[in-house]
Amino acid sequence: MTREFEFDDEITELRGMVRAFCAEFSPESVVRTTMESELGHDPELWRRLGGELGVLGLAVSEEYGGEGVGLVAQAVVIDELGAALVCGPVLGTLALAMPALATLTDEDAKRELLPPLCSGEKVATLVAPLSDGGLEGAAITIQAERDGERWLLSGEVAQVPDGASADTLLVVATVGPSAGPGPGLALFAVPGDAAGLTRTPLTTLDLTRRQAAVTFDAMPARLLASGPEVVTACERAAQVAAVLLATESVSGAQRILDITVAHVSTRLQFGQPIGAFQAVKHRCANMLIAVETARSAAYHGAWALQDGTDDPQLAASLAKAVASEAYHAVSTGAIQMHGGLGFTWEGVPHLYFKRASTDGLTLGTATQHLERVAALTLDTLAPA
Repeated sequence: MTREFEFDDEITELRGMVRAFCAEFSPESVVRTTMESELGHDPELWRRLGGELGVLGLAVSEEYGGEGVGLVAQAVVIDELGAALVCGPVLGTLALAMPALATLTDEDAKRELLPPLCSGEKVATLVAPLSDGGLEGAAITIQAERDGERWLLSGEVAQVPDGASADTLLVVATVGPSAGPGPGLALFAVPGDAAGLTRTPLTTLDLTRRQAAVTFDAMPARLLASGPEVVTACERAAQVAAVLLATESVSGAQRILDITVAHVSTRLQFGQPIGAFQAVKHRCANMLIAVETARSAAYHGAWALQDGTDDPQLAASLAKAVASEAYHAVSTGAIQMHGGLGFTWEGVPHLYFKRASTDGLTLGTATQHLERVAALTLDTLAPA
């Protein structure tokens, strides 16, 4: 087991490989073209990431088609994909569906569903109300009813990440009293092309990260888990997703900071680069501090979830809160220091600002996660 923040040569090589791949096959021009396409991502590029590079299943055990390297390595990959704003089902597949599946006790389901996700041949998503690190039972809008030997799902969800392109939807539903001794929870698998499933793509602020409204009309589904196991799977998915979004936020903030530093070093005012002015230097320095602080929190979260060295919910919420605030602050500052160019469609800053805004609202806001951190760390004073 490596020590925390100790990146070995293999991790360093992995980072370089993914960075070179993104630079060659997903530069800004490709990102802009892909984000405006109907699907919102390039399936061939995604398959190359899974098959040719083998970087989609790094945190999945080898017996289920992954590499079994660990969450830290997967975080490094997400780091580089986030820096390049690569369009793909990162949130739905890597951050949510795969961690949820990996926790299940249904071995047949894992051997069937995980390998094609690791290879990039298929994509998936998790349909469940997750915020600030856990499953909101009261917010579940899908109901499951037993019809003989079949399970039927009904209901609708307003926003599902990668919901329009997913080949498999993992759906959390409430189970009525007719199916057992009392109402409970269950996790189902639904094929993306199943009859009775309606998926409506949504117009999103960040076009590089697609969402869809999903409706289930008494459609058959495969039962994967029930009861406490569903809660455990969703909590693990929420924690992993929070950490991976945190590393993505760090890399995005670092990339737009680098772009901004390059801009202020060449943009002239009063005969000298604006980066020579003390106020601009101080602003860039503060942005760098925010990025490095977020980097420490994000990778601490990845190591804590991988090695069990810290409370997983505490580490995940801390990572998500600090990284979200840093990404928003840095991307906002980048727009301001780019001047008028920062507000144009042709400019780069708005792409990172929109990703920062989306990441900051996904799976709980910074405020929600900080409240969770406070609840986990502060002693409750007993009444006098």
